[in-house]
Amino acid sequence: MHARIDLHTHSLRSDGRGQPAQVMAESVAAGLDIVALTDHDTVAGWDEARVAAEALGLGFIPGIELTTRVQRDTQYKFTVHLLAYLPDPNHSELVKVLSESVGNRFERLEQITDRLSEDFDITWEHVLEVLADGKVAGRPAIADAMIQRGIIESREPFFDWVKPGSKYYVPNRGVPETVDAIGLVRAAGGVPVLAHPMARGYGPKPGERMPREHFVSLIEAGLAGFEVYHRDVPEHARQWLLGLATEFDLIVTGSSDYHGTGKSNLLGENTTASWALHRILEQTTNAGLASLTHGN
Repeated sequence: MHARIDLHTHSLRSDGRGQPAQVMAESVAAGLDIVALTDHDTVAGWDEARVAAEALGLGFIPGIELTTRVQRDTQYKFTVHLLAYLPDPNHSELVKVLSESVGNRFERLEQITDRLSEDFDITWEHVLEVLADGKVAGRPAIADAMIQRGIIESREPFFDWVKPGSKYYVPNRGVPETVDAIGLVRAAGGVPVLAHPMARGYGPKPGERMPREHFVSLIEAGLAGFEVYHRDVPEHARQWLLGLATEFDLIVTGSSDYHGTGKSNLLGENTTASWALHRILEQTTNAGLASLTHGN
């Protein structure tokens, strides 16, 4: 029987809706054998998740979803999310980068809120009230403040408003370049996998030229693989990425990107093959961080 493996989930330690232990319990209920907790720019949920997973007989992989930026030229930058599996959480440079990323987030949220306040009855003080309830400083905190104010009924309209190109969009600044982040994850003994590449229509359309040079530069920097089986990766991009992975002997993963109950992404809706997880474990120098009680 093949293990069911989901390598991309979030808890309240970033922008998910459940405590780390709750995510582990929900993973068992969903029939998973192994799960990774990959909160944005933090390892704060690892210990709770590991204890819960071990008690439940669930295999656990600690991870981080790092916020990074790519600069193609002096005019154009864009955000890239990088999944880091099993890095040393005490690696000094990694600790520094995570701290800077989180600190930057507050500045970005305040700027987004200021732009929204020109058209909506929302202020930074309203967002701070939401954050005071224990929510992590991420864009969902602004959405939740707008929900509390009765401006919107759910988070979805907010995320449409703050997409790149909109008047409310503020780019992620002060986060590492993607190439540098890949090197950092490797230096910390972890395994870097690109999260949902070219998702949500941000990549080339079918028939357009694919960004081979960009992806080859990431591979040359030490990228281990791609998260190709994800609901937001379009089929033409998936097929191209699979070809690139074959050419360069890379790992391919599949995940839910689960953010909690009430969200459309379901645990285990996409899964990772056992061989891919074993290759991740082979590449890390911190394999002792994994609690694989099932599926290996």
